[in-house]
Amino acid sequence: MDTTPHTVVVGGGVSGLAAAHRLARSGHRVTVLEAASRPGGKLAVEKVAGVAADVGAEAVLARRPEALALIDELGLGDRVTHPGTVASQLYSRGRLRDFPEGHVMGVPADLGALARSGVLSPAGVLRAARDLVWPATPVGADVPVATYIGIRMGREVVDRLVEPLLGGVYAGRADQLSLDATLPQLAQAARTRRSLAAAAGAARPRAAASPAEPPPPLFATLRGGLATLVDTLAALPDVTVRTATPVRELHRTEQGWRLVAGDGDRSRAVDADAVVVACPAPEAARLLRATAPRAAVELGGVRYASMAVVTLAYPVSAFPAPPTASGFLVPAVEGRTIKAVTFSSVKWPWLAEELRAAHPGTELVLLRCSIGRVGDEAVLDRDDAALVELATADLADLCGVAGPPVDSRVTRWNAGLPQYTVGHRDRVERIRAALADLDGLAVCGAAYDGVGIPACLGSAEEAARRIIRTTTRQRSHT
Repeated sequence: MDTTPHTVVVGGGVSGLAAAHRLARSGHRVTVLEAASRPGGKLAVEKVAGVAADVGAEAVLARRPEALALIDELGLGDRVTHPGTVASQLYSRGRLRDFPEGHVMGVPADLGALARSGVLSPAGVLRAARDLVWPATPVGADVPVATYIGIRMGREVVDRLVEPLLGGVYAGRADQLSLDATLPQLAQAARTRRSLAAAAGAARPRAAASPAEPPPPLFATLRGGLATLVDTLAALPDVTVRTATPVRELHRTEQGWRLVAGDGDRSRAVDADAVVVACPAPEAARLLRATAPRAAVELGGVRYASMAVVTLAYPVSAFPAPPTASGFLVPAVEGRTIKAVTFSSVKWPWLAEELRAAHPGTELVLLRCSIGRVGDEAVLDRDDAALVELATADLADLCGVAGPPVDSRVTRWNAGLPQYTVGHRDRVERIRAALADLDGLAVCGAAYDGVGIPACLGSAEEAARRIIRTTTRQRSHT
């Protein structure tokens, strides 16, 4: 009699695949059920100008250990590469400007550098400087990012520095996003320091041990595209991945769990000893409504934003001067369609090498434009050709790109980014409390503890540990 526990993972994004890998290594038989036609979630590569480029998440934060540790474990360490440049810019007040030195997610720690950057108007700089002399602003319960930072430093800091950065991560708005969930280091420092600038200084990473020691890389990716990570996970022999298999129902049984999966007449029951729900919050809410109604209500309250990535290839001659920065952000107050531009082949030297190999004698620049913010998704109703036209028009205006691209690709991420609105951390605690007594059930993914890949992998690890504890305990009692 086979006593190997069978765990079903609902959702084949990076969180679900990582949880499946960890469970398989602990001795579980694992089946991943993914509704889409391919696994990988928001990690994907597509061919643009003859090279494979990431059209979803493109990098991992190197200062968190989870992603690089998994990459090494999977034997992909020789593909790890770091940015050729991390210098980025901001379009503000009529032109591209360098980010002021000494900021934390747009919150300036050095007001002199802020003034020199020209990002804010002179009046905006003076308003920000009030933070240095004003009494402390008490921060008790969670508040919107814009509320606290606006009180301390004024609306220009919010609109022209903080919101563009948060918009890049969450496609969200600073007047809705949670200070505690999106800027936890600043939130903690703000509760112990009078000045927000001082809090930002305290939250900045420590300098290198000696001037001769270079700072560690902030980001990393994989040659061939970051999506190589999920491709490798999905191809592991100890995990069965079934695509185009949506899960319709989830029920608790005397022996464990039963899922109904598949389309129409092809749907069938799948029995499992344990289940990891690694799909977006709305789908998780639907599946948990019968067995965990309190968790389902909380999950149903997580909003999502949609966005699109427009990837373009231009001859370098289309630019007034070859780009040297990794990219630039565009504040919403500038009224543009694009919110961010990444010069991918400048940021990632391996892509430049691939372009040279694919187009000998012709120098191309590969870039990607992000479009879409929460509450402003109407622009995404336009067709692909219209989005390319809007992006190229903005590029011509903002950085002087002339002529049409030689190739383009539009990738849409509908309801792709969860919104960490005020009270998000408390919501996640309530979800986990509601699931605490349901043995053999765990959740993970971007909706909980962070939208970055390392954070998603951390939640996958925790979900796998929960399942392993449960099944180990159950086997010891049989």
